[in-house]
Amino acid sequence: MLDGRTTLTQFIIEEQRRVTGATGDFTGLLHDIATACKFIGNAVSRGALAGMLGKHGEGNDSINIQGETQKKIDVIANDVMLRSNVWAGHLAAMASEEMDNFFPIPAQYPRGKYLLVFDPLDGSSNSDVNMTVGTIFSILMSPTAGQEATLDDFFQPGTQQVCAGFALYGPSTMLVLTTGNGVDAFTLDREIGEFVLTHPQMTIPAETQEFAINASNERFWEPPVRRYVEECLAGRTGIRGKDFNMRWVASLVADTYRILTRGGVFLYPLDAKTRAQGGRLRLLYEANPIAFLVEQAGGLASTGRGRIMDIVPTDLHQRVPLVFGSRAEIERIAGYHKDYISGKDSASIDSPLFSTRSLFRTQ
Repeated sequence: MLDGRTTLTQFIIEEQRRVTGATGDFTGLLHDIATACKFIGNAVSRGALAGMLGKHGEGNDSINIQGETQKKIDVIANDVMLRSNVWAGHLAAMASEEMDNFFPIPAQYPRGKYLLVFDPLDGSSNSDVNMTVGTIFSILMSPTAGQEATLDDFFQPGTQQVCAGFALYGPSTMLVLTTGNGVDAFTLDREIGEFVLTHPQMTIPAETQEFAINASNERFWEPPVRRYVEECLAGRTGIRGKDFNMRWVASLVADTYRILTRGGVFLYPLDAKTRAQGGRLRLLYEANPIAFLVEQAGGLASTGRGRIMDIVPTDLHQRVPLVFGSRAEIERIAGYHKDYISGKDSASIDSPLFSTRSLFRTQ
């Protein structure tokens, strides 16, 4: 404890003491993840000074398993996470957005009882324009602790997560964390090189007047999403009776942190553009950890049709729709989906409510 402040190291050791029979493996793993985030945050902050900007490789060499263009910083962040966590004996295997297959712990290192899945640099397309990016991670128990992991070991629903969190590389570097006992956020004090607890027990307000959605996809939206957005845009003259603000950072970690601090709703719903692939965001290392954090902070996380963390994965890079945030709003959105699917809502793609109006005009 420094001047009455709790460091991340102290915090996780105190959490360990509350668990009967704890061995320190989990504490060590979280410390290694935090160390990796410090390295990545430093690389992000140096940007062009360290040659971190721009895409990795040329042509197809710069395309990852997701079909997305890799940035130099994507590859660096992925390498840092692997190197920081491969050797200590806490993990049986790792999986990442940037790798085709999972990464088994090599035979020369001891194998542990946890699995780590992560997005090494969420929002990396923003790095070249100096906007907030981050690292998302989730920790699962390995079904075959101490042994060589298999792909099936990763196919656990989000309810089985031991821990989830993300690092935020913005004006300050932060680590937001849950182990199932609420959500706590730590800010990196660069003078001492430690994460310090600055936002204990974060809670998402149940009510909100903000929503985040990529408005450029409006033409692809399903009727329930159009219905919700139209109602928000109608403001105090509409049925909601209050004005809403729209926010969209195009960085999941940045949008999540805003919602954790002041409430709101984030929507990347199922639509005509993403239907064939099942959604836009990855279940294991994006949707599940964010859902765990949001639920622990009192919010809800859904596909629009069901709880995110109840989904049993069938693929390492499985995609899902993701709608999360303030409880009352997510319940409303889920209700709109239920009404539409059941036919109780008269709205359809051919309805005048949805076919003749848009975000910006009425025809």
